[in-house]
Amino acid sequence: MNKFTKTIMAASVLSATCLMANAGPGGPKKPQKKTTAPAKKTALDLSFIDKSVVPGDNFFRYANGKWLDTATIPSTETGIGSFYDLAKSVRENLKLILQEASKNPGAKGSVNQLVGDFYASGMDSATIEKLGYSPIEPILKNIDKISSISELLQFVAAREHENGSSFLSWGIGPDDKNSSQNIVQFSQGGTGLPDRDYYFSTDPNKVKIVDAYKKYLTTAFTLVGIDAATAAKNTEIVFNIEKELASAHRTRVELRNPQLNYNKFSVADLDKKEPNIGWSKLLTELGAPTQTILIGQPAYYAKLDSLLTTVSISDWKVYYKAKTILGAASLLSSPFVNAQFAYSQVISGQKVQKPRWERIYGMTDGNLGEPLGQLYVKKYFTQTAKERMDQLVTNLEKSFAARIQKLDWMSDSTKKISLDKLSAFIRKIGYPDKWRDYSKVDINRNTFFENVESAAKNNYDYQLSQLNKPVDKTLWGMTPPTINAYYNPTINEIVFPAGILQPPFFNPEADDAVNYGGIGMVIGHEMTHGFDDQGSQYDKNGNLENWWGASDKSKFEEKVKQVVKLYDSFTVLDSLHVNGSLTTGENMADIGGIAIAYDAFKLTKQGHSTEKIDGFTPDQRFFLSFAQIWRIKLKDETVRRLIDLDPHSPAKWRVIGPLMNFTPFYQAFDVKPGQTMYRPESERIKIW
Repeated sequence: MNKFTKTIMAASVLSATCLMANAGPGGPKKPQKKTTAPAKKTALDLSFIDKSVVPGDNFFRYANGKWLDTATIPSTETGIGSFYDLAKSVRENLKLILQEASKNPGAKGSVNQLVGDFYASGMDSATIEKLGYSPIEPILKNIDKISSISELLQFVAAREHENGSSFLSWGIGPDDKNSSQNIVQFSQGGTGLPDRDYYFSTDPNKVKIVDAYKKYLTTAFTLVGIDAATAAKNTEIVFNIEKELASAHRTRVELRNPQLNYNKFSVADLDKKEPNIGWSKLLTELGAPTQTILIGQPAYYAKLDSLLTTVSISDWKVYYKAKTILGAASLLSSPFVNAQFAYSQVISGQKVQKPRWERIYGMTDGNLGEPLGQLYVKKYFTQTAKERMDQLVTNLEKSFAARIQKLDWMSDSTKKISLDKLSAFIRKIGYPDKWRDYSKVDINRNTFFENVESAAKNNYDYQLSQLNKPVDKTLWGMTPPTINAYYNPTINEIVFPAGILQPPFFNPEADDAVNYGGIGMVIGHEMTHGFDDQGSQYDKNGNLENWWGASDKSKFEEKVKQVVKLYDSFTVLDSLHVNGSLTTGENMADIGGIAIAYDAFKLTKQGHSTEKIDGFTPDQRFFLSFAQIWRIKLKDETVRRLIDLDPHSPAKWRVIGPLMNFTPFYQAFDVKPGQTMYRPESERIKIW
């Protein structure tokens, strides 16, 4: 989890690495009249269709083939497609908001002032260039003064309050087995590469990334005045410490097991077990004194406790200097920013760095998300869209309930509990009902680095204020302009930010087939997460607790195995396959989502019709809309990284996997034996 953000084990509709335009959670308490939004684009583009492809051979290609043949990935991006197009539109809207706010910031402490002056400070490249690395120079000098592990831990804890980066990874959120109460939670961290496996792999693509990371570390050290030979030596020190920490990390597949990663400890017991960390003192210095904590991956902190004595204090100081420099690189002068981008290029394949305004917009979003989100929903999200979306969610819930009632593999008693959980879903649409307090954030348009530190401290203090308090179920884990959606099992909530409620996902002017195939599938996807291999382990109140009958659970687990086996068989690049075990939950949500959305579509007037539009039946338009929302082309480097890290399957298989198991698709496009996507009906995976 990100350091000191709201702890959420949230299953989202797409990868956070893809693109999302994010801003802070929030929204007006009552929907207000909005200014006119930009003209809507059609959510179904027939010019994309490649009619030379048989739909039953490759429906992703059939729906998007002509676009795939002509689309070119911009030099500043890692991909192109529906999400990227929408993200660009949202960014441009936010750019206008930011520029206006920076020109007319208004009264000190106002939303406009916070957002406008922060953005202006980040865009003041002349001042930032003059400062070089001086904003972090005092921190580096204070690290030099550290003479013991005790002092190191004390310094690390102090820096955590102000945007520090270290070997700690923690936050405050709902206790999975007592979901009404917040608790301190720690998880594994301390590394710099994308995943633990990169430290041990001999795969040439991963080795290339490791080499680039080491080069970045060396460059970073030289940029703060360290000679080249010492910088190279320091790089090896940092890398070796990180490798030791990585050896105690769980794999991404293991991290998907909520029972395995639920470990509650008495702080008093931890003090005895891991005296070098000194948990009581550490928690007090972090500002979070408590008697009980959760540690997701205990082996990591056991390893850290050991390394605190086996690694010299001088080496730990080198390590923490590296974390400080790399953590602040994007806030410093261009040599630091360019070194950071050179490393990221190797990971992503992106050719050209994004323009400064895009980078500063992202930082404004990350540090002042709520004020920026407030301005966004005021201007670009309508009450009509919120009401239409609410009705869609209601219809999807009805269709899901009907599917549960008709299941032939589940007992009546487990069906009843399933229906209770479904009816208990908390739905959040567009924006939250209340704003967080940002009155303690001090933003000055001439001090970019200090602005980030002030915003980080405010966020830190806010998170601390939630400790030992009942869980606030009104909080959001995504911000209004975010182009994404999520299900959170500890709250039992489904959340749809304003950003995704636009074409091609949602278009109030489009026919029902298009909307149910687009945003309807997204809604069904998030609902299904409540009942996937992870979400199904949480009850209607968000507690990690078994509510299944033994026979039902056994049948369900067999279906999970079928999903894993099928997706393991999909080839992505060369000999690179989808990781069925890593992507299980998302694949189940895709399979369930399309089925639930289709049933809800059949409840509409168009769903009962056979009238063609542009030569396609309502059912065909539904499936084309579904395939086109996943229209995307990515750099090979990005694809390889996502296969390693992302719990979602690549877009092509998010279309083909669900449809090859869904009989109404066969009927809509006359899929026959011998066609690539055809599976005998007895082999089609049917879960919900």
